Amino acid sequence: MADSGFRVTYATMTADNEQLHAAYDTAVAAVRSRLGADHGFFVDGEERFGEGWHEERSPIDHDVVIGRFAQGGRQDAVDAVAAARRFFPTWSAIPWQDRLAVLRKAGDVISERGPELAATVGFEVGKNRLEALGDVEEAAEFFRYYCREMEENDGFGRPMQRLDDREITRDELRPFGVWGVISPFNYPAALAIGPAAAALVAGNTVVIKPSNAGALTALSLYRALRDAGVPAGAVQVVTGAGEVVGAELVAHPDVAGLTFTGSYDVGMQIYRSFAGPFPKPVICEMGGKNPVIVTARADVDKATDGVLRSAFGFGGQKCSAASRAYVERPVFDAFLELLTEKAAGIVAGDPLRRDTYLGPVIDERAVARFEEAVAEARANGRVVVGGSRLTEGELARGTYVQPTVVTVPLDSWLWKRELFLPLVAVAPVDSLDQGLELANDTEYGLTAGLYSEDRSEIDRFLDGIEAGVVYVNRRAGATTGAWPAVQPFGGWKGSGTNGKGGGGPYYLTQYLREQSRTVVEG
Repeated sequence: MADSGFRVTYATMTADNEQLHAAYDTAVAAVRSRLGADHGFFVDGEERFGEGWHEERSPIDHDVVIGRFAQGGRQDAVDAVAAARRFFPTWSAIPWQDRLAVLRKAGDVISERGPELAATVGFEVGKNRLEALGDVEEAAEFFRYYCREMEENDGFGRPMQRLDDREITRDELRPFGVWGVISPFNYPAALAIGPAAAALVAGNTVVIKPSNAGALTALSLYRALRDAGVPAGAVQVVTGAGEVVGAELVAHPDVAGLTFTGSYDVGMQIYRSFAGPFPKPVICEMGGKNPVIVTARADVDKATDGVLRSAFGFGGQKCSAASRAYVERPVFDAFLELLTEKAAGIVAGDPLRRDTYLGPVIDERAVARFEEAVAEARANGRVVVGGSRLTEGELARGTYVQPTVVTVPLDSWLWKRELFLPLVAVAPVDSLDQGLELANDTEYGLTAGLYSEDRSEIDRFLDGIEAGVVYVNRRAGATTGAWPAVQPFGGWKGSGTNGKGGGGPYYLTQYLREQSRTVVEG
């Protein structure tokens, strides 16, 4: 982070930087002192208070009120789109070099405010400090990366060949107009800012509709953008219900493009309905049921570390979380024993504390899903470790559950349904080929991991796996941990509509459309 000189990514295993921890602890105290306030949202730079309020409570402690957040109505969403549309000609006409100067500053301001923004994420959604710091720094890095991509491609304009000496021919990529961003709770910084950064760099104006469980983070980021010099007309943020504000962004004819991150069902509904009288670009990232294959030639210690981090990091509440592991029989018992031992040693509790790894799940509905999944495992298989809600002492005031490892038959629904929980199912397989067949037997195709020290097995996995983001022998995360400019993040099949990963070299161009220009002189 900018304040400490220590860079936190999702691959950071430990952080022994005392300056970083001191800055975070100071930020926790500052954020705590401001909790419980009322918050409006912003249309054309003006604060509004919509139609009613949503009270958000922390999953860490339900007695802690994050704040009350104004709920935008349909007219507020309409007005936000209108403000963005009015400013689009001005924003898109600014030379891209000048836009980039402002947007790079936005990334710097986010980094400078990193500890306080991360503490906000911690209170609001229950991320531990390394996960929260990574979330915020990724948001800043998206600005830097997309600015570099625009610069390295010279604004995506280039001269073309001529059929006549009098012709001047160029190919230009141009922005669409107003771009909607509907973001989820689990990455309240990175998944609101990532698409917004790409849209703004490309010259679009943006309307952000964050999750209500993430509204304070979104508003804090909005203020960071404005303080960096991003004009009021370029970015709007409207808090509120998905069926009201989100639905209006999907239906509004002046929203020229849309990015949604969330469930498969909602994403497919948006994908099918977003086009009006003509096609419009829609980018949906819709989750995953991410497999890990561990062969008999794996380093079991490395494999269990990677599965542990990807299954239980942020309570499994990542679309990239590892939720199923297929392990070759010769190493199955050793793998299960070591994973169980490591899972039992996880420190669960208040994620704002330095040594906590596993915080709460987001709400009571998540707890109910956990209890349903555990009941299925107990009825048809075995809960190897975990399986209970944590209710001792102060944990009773939050939504805490144990990290859980289960073994269940391969026909159990636990292998198919995305859970968004700290629960991983493990099963023995007879071969890498069987593991690949089972890994690909899903409507999703987001991330996947392999552990094997055999190069031929690695090549078979890479050629055969149906997923957009794959990792091999990665201790820092079997299926999680993508970072801008390092691992582009996007899914195949039911995990994504675009096939081009965020933070990768092909993502930014989705926010631009091609125009061929021929001018004949004389």
